[in-house]
Amino acid sequence: MEATLRWVLITAIAPVAWGTNYYVTHAYLPAETPLYGAALRALPAGLLLLAVRRRRPHGSWWWKAAVLGVLNMGGFFALVYVAAQLLPTSTASTIMAASPVVMMLIAWELVAERPGLLPLLGAAAGIGGVCLMLLTGSVTADLRGVLASVAALLMSSLGYVLTKRWGAGTDLLASTSWQLIAGGLLLLPLAAAVEGAPPALDGPAVLGFGYVTVVATALAFAAWFAGLRHLPAATVGLVGLLNPVTGVLLGTAVAGESLTSRQICGLVLVLAGILLGRPAARRKPTGVPSAVYGTAAAGGTASIPEVRPPRAPHQP
Repeated sequence: MEATLRWVLITAIAPVAWGTNYYVTHAYLPAETPLYGAALRALPAGLLLLAVRRRRPHGSWWWKAAVLGVLNMGGFFALVYVAAQLLPTSTASTIMAASPVVMMLIAWELVAERPGLLPLLGAAAGIGGVCLMLLTGSVTADLRGVLASVAALLMSSLGYVLTKRWGAGTDLLASTSWQLIAGGLLLLPLAAAVEGAPPALDGPAVLGFGYVTVVATALAFAAWFAGLRHLPAATVGLVGLLNPVTGVLLGTAVAGESLTSRQICGLVLVLAGILLGRPAARRKPTGVPSAVYGTAAAGGTASIPEVRPPRAPHQP
């Protein structure tokens, strides 16, 4: 139980950091060049992790890193920026809140993680909580933005589950760096073609990109992918609902406003959903040594030693 809670807390670093990214991006980064913003977020973060863990891709990871870089970073970042330009943040965040269910279904097919009743109930509670916090009933939606959000949702959910499937046996920081670099290299020519010359950055923008690069990208994705290695995809998807929660709490704190009763109810629902989706602790079978059970519970192949009756004393 302690190990599971530890990995849930580590995974939570990612959505909390992504939630703060809304404010930093809005307050300090240039809004007119979103593709350059995404490239400047992904590529330096990837190079930073590569400097920490100096390992190049090998074998099939050359194409796997490219695929995951498109799904998790390059294409995803671009679609999110399109959605952010066309939709209110509340609408885009509510659409993305469906990611736990999508991740459960994809993980069921690709990594044989059949969703249980409690994670499904947790997803329903979490999505309902996000809707309570963000939707006011007076929001209009641009169809192009909705399609971009749905595409980003499907793309990232598939990418996260593929990362879980392909990541076994690879170095976590190295594989994360390869994906970020591949995504950044994809975005650079696209940004040059669409947005022209790179934007000029002032001091606050440089500091903002520093935060986004180190905390909201390098650290966040490393924590997120670590969670995918140690937790079911359903649990990781539910922890991701802390992203809009953080955005709401930070936005309220910055504006100096208090949470409404509707937002508080939504927050409670999201937290309840995350708790429902947490993996249940395995009960130790009676009479099984702790070391043997620990190996088996962790997915090992240890077997229970055979117990033989004592040999009868030798009779002359």
